[in-house]
Amino acid sequence: MAGGRADDPDHGVELLWRAREEEPRQGLSTGRIVRAAIELADAEGLEGLSMRKIAERLGFTTMSLYRHVPGRDQLVDLMLDAVYGERPPPPASPPPAGTCDEGEPRGRDGDRGAGGVAGVGDGGGGGGWRGRLEACARGGWEIRRRHPWVAEVRGSRHLPGPNGVAAYAYMLSTLDGTGLTPAQVIATVNLVGRFVDAEALTLVETARLERQSGVSEQEWWGARDSLYERLSAYPTITALWEAGGFDRPEDPFEFGLARVLDGIEALIEQQRDESRDENGAGKGDDMCPMCGTPVERPASGRPRVYCSRACRQRAYRQRSDP
Repeated sequence: MAGGRADDPDHGVELLWRAREEEPRQGLSTGRIVRAAIELADAEGLEGLSMRKIAERLGFTTMSLYRHVPGRDQLVDLMLDAVYGERPPPPASPPPAGTCDEGEPRGRDGDRGAGGVAGVGDGGGGGGWRGRLEACARGGWEIRRRHPWVAEVRGSRHLPGPNGVAAYAYMLSTLDGTGLTPAQVIATVNLVGRFVDAEALTLVETARLERQSGVSEQEWWGARDSLYERLSAYPTITALWEAGGFDRPEDPFEFGLARVLDGIEALIEQQRDESRDENGAGKGDDMCPMCGTPVERPASGRPRVYCSRACRQRAYRQRSDP
């Protein structure tokens, strides 16, 4: 297969970065192969993806594909980077430490390697680090809803391409100025990425079982009377059932994402508390609730709550949102 290049990671990197170059209008090309592969995976999942099927879709021989893509693993990497590019990162990263989004002064606000969670929302985003990171997660969720097979890509040795690296870099930058250590920033982004993949994989597995059985998830569980008859022996389950807990469940993605972000926020607050203790801050200063900047207490008069007009306006917008 392409002179053994399927086992050469360095060639894989070159292939990923070269794939963004302009494709010829006619004939077989890497771009056409990748687009056909994405369409096939969207319809049949990764289990239905093969070089033979792609060749049939394009009207070429299987061996002709190997002149452009050395193997299936490299093809999957190219597919991932292509769908990541469907929702590129905002053109500008979040403002660097020391400036607010509006330009006013302020203080410092998977395991798929550099793939991260691609599709990072559509703006530098209000809401500070949490709003930007949440936009990243929702962008990644949107891509996995559109291309469920993305969540099926497993393993730690899938090479990232330029779109994946850009998405990962932006996602890391959303945590700039939060006070997290470099290792914690990376771990936080990977945590969010794993959460999105796990939720998306549940949808993939449900859809696969429905295709194979011809029975919907609701119909299958609705027919399990032999199981439900035995649940009356478990009072906690029975009480929750009778109270409607199983009839009106929380949305798994929305509930889980909020709890993950809550945990990250608690860690950031813990880091800030420890930093204040170490630096002696807090004796004469309060902290801005929006960005964590120390707010000096005036000698007299009404104390300031926010470090700047920008943070005050951002807080007002959040309270005004329905």
